[in-house]
Amino acid sequence: MKTRTLGQHGPTVSALGLGCMGMSDFYGPADHTESIATLHAALEAGVTLLDTGDFYGMGHNELLIRDALSGIPPSRRDSAIISVKFGALRDPARGWHGYDGRPAAVRNFLAYSLQRLGVDHVDIYRPARLDPSVPIEDTVGAIADLVKAGYVRHIGLSELGSESIRRAAAVHPISDLQIEYSLISRGIEDEILPTCRALGIGVTAYGVLSRGLISGHWQPGTRTNDFRAISPRFQGENAAHNLALVEALRAVADRKGVTVAQLAIAWVASRGNDIVPLVGARKRERLNEALGALDVELDANDIADIEHAVPKGAAAGERYAPALLTELDSEKRNR
Repeated sequence: MKTRTLGQHGPTVSALGLGCMGMSDFYGPADHTESIATLHAALEAGVTLLDTGDFYGMGHNELLIRDALSGIPPSRRDSAIISVKFGALRDPARGWHGYDGRPAAVRNFLAYSLQRLGVDHVDIYRPARLDPSVPIEDTVGAIADLVKAGYVRHIGLSELGSESIRRAAAVHPISDLQIEYSLISRGIEDEILPTCRALGIGVTAYGVLSRGLISGHWQPGTRTNDFRAISPRFQGENAAHNLALVEALRAVADRKGVTVAQLAIAWVASRGNDIVPLVGARKRERLNEALGALDVELDANDIADIEHAVPKGAAAGERYAPALLTELDSEKRNR
């Protein structure tokens, strides 16, 4: 397994990370047995970075990871780097009620995560979103105290804009920023990615297949009674436009002898050694396809062909529904 280091201050992890969210939430029911098998297969293949959130299935995802780790040899279990997002407030009906970044809440969230995961520390701990009522310095300062106490190894961020990233980094070294980045979501290239690089902060890129839209597998009529049901890019004319981009990308993938998903993942990985793509595979079949992207080498001509097929800014529709966009500090420049 190839490895990359998350920024100047983060851990060395596999060049591809596994995003575990879909095994518990947002994309409909997942098979428990297959989820465990997929986690085991990822670890056996050398994937060390497991990304989760304490609010994915209201703790279900952390318990799932605990179950998976308990069933493997200690050497492989100890190699796992667990990244946890916190702060989202949920209710029993799976509703959303904002984010809590107060220092007392940070300590509370972590205590529950440690218990659910069955570990004595979290490798990377990060607020899922900026709490607009709490200075980012206070939230990061609280995590820094937990680093000193040995409960957290590294501090990460998620979906923050450049100003907030700088303010956070002034309090404590930051390992990485987790943010959406794909062929059809390239907004971070303008300000956020240069800021991270100037500060020595890595990027863990989620949504590299845009929730399956550019995976080469999704088609209109595919069940979308999940997060995608409110995603503008999956709706009506937007979906038709975006799938035309996928077909243009498929032509490039066919010439390379790879799948559309592998080409899209390889493109993200090619954007810099400081970027680690996260793939949300829920099944071993999709995991194996994603792992194949690590063997795809792209030269300058390949990059030109890919970006001709899917030009920057070519996607139709925003990456989140309007109400959710307002929660993203990273999108303030667009509002």
